[in-house]
Amino acid sequence: MAPWHVRDLQEDDLDQVVRLLEESRETAAEPVVTLAEAVGAIRGGMPAVVAAVGARLVGTAVSLAAEDRAWVLRLAIDPEWRGHGIGSGLLSALEERLAQRRVRRIGALLPGHETGEAAFINSGYASRPDATYFEKVLPPAPAEATILDQIGGTIPETGLWERIAGMDAEKTLIERRLVMPLEHRDIAEHYSLEAPRAVVLFGPPGTGKTTFARAVASRLRWPFVEVFPYQLAADPNGVAGALRQLFSRVEHLEQVVLFFDEAEEIASERRDPTSLAHRITNELLKLIPVFRRRDRRLLICATNTVRRMDPAFLRPGRFDYLIPIGPPDADARRAIWTRYIGPDRLAQVDLDALVDASARFTPADIEYASRTAAQTAFERHIATERLGTQVAGADPARVTGDYLDAISGTRSSLTDEDITAFNRDLRTAARV
Repeated sequence: MAPWHVRDLQEDDLDQVVRLLEESRETAAEPVVTLAEAVGAIRGGMPAVVAAVGARLVGTAVSLAAEDRAWVLRLAIDPEWRGHGIGSGLLSALEERLAQRRVRRIGALLPGHETGEAAFINSGYASRPDATYFEKVLPPAPAEATILDQIGGTIPETGLWERIAGMDAEKTLIERRLVMPLEHRDIAEHYSLEAPRAVVLFGPPGTGKTTFARAVASRLRWPFVEVFPYQLAADPNGVAGALRQLFSRVEHLEQVVLFFDEAEEIASERRDPTSLAHRITNELLKLIPVFRRRDRRLLICATNTVRRMDPAFLRPGRFDYLIPIGPPDADARRAIWTRYIGPDRLAQVDLDALVDASARFTPADIEYASRTAAQTAFERHIATERLGTQVAGADPARVTGDYLDAISGTRSSLTDEDITAFNRDLRTAARV
């Protein structure tokens, strides 16, 4: 291989550095320091070095220094160039820059077995088994908490995104189009990519649109406000007045995911200018552009029937993307069944039989059938214990039978009309 050398990170290196930081992770664990935080340190003039082979960057190390203490935020090495001493060379060069700032102690936080672990050890860094890393996400300010309480908002628990089983195509699309640009705004701005502010999720009922919306808020660690049309209709000021008040309150939140379920009920196609529906749709059309002016906010509208929404909503400029959330395919059903069955009972189940038998099921249908089968096994276990007989729950035929019986007793949420309508919307409305 060609020789490599270490030098200071330069401004025009940023694109390659971002690529290295994104692609060189060795484990699935989330890094302690996000990509956006590392880029922020670079732009803030913190010491950072790169390893170069000609014009190509094959390694980078980024730090953050304050008085006599510094942290190595991220260390990344191109997979093709590992084992050539680049990690140790980067750390040595970084230490020289930090020593010039009178730094006396350097620390680093990284997931176990992550890229660079050997380089730290070889460079004389000592691990601290006596230390435990703690992290806390601060709650909203008191004023924001009051507003959230007034409009029924919550801070979603962490980990919701990781718990979504199956639906990998939809999950990947939403992560690329929504989550990543919002998580890494600085990088998006570098490429003149405007982060999304409003999207529509459409698809048959039960396919997980609400789950995805809540999981996006969990992933971003933003407050989540879910709005139902019937709640707006019950407001004494009427639906239009309730919408104005809601958007006015949301304006005071620093960041938020605002979610409208059954959006077609308040954004239906305008036909009669004298009708209440016409006035409500007009009001929402006025409010969305105002909402879009602020950063760190995302409007998600979910609908089962996107064709019923007014065409003005579906044009670019109001909603950035129209993302389909369709029925799970066989691979997705397999992943969903695996999640709900659990690792302890999975070996006792004919998973192929369950996947085939649930061909028309949504994720919600699979969850219901799985709960029904678990209830059957639970009751049988209790009954046999009371009789003092041996529990037969481990018989694979019996366990699979419980799930197949539950499937046959569960009415699929999807009809032929739902699937036909979704396929038509997929061809005519999707914008991803």
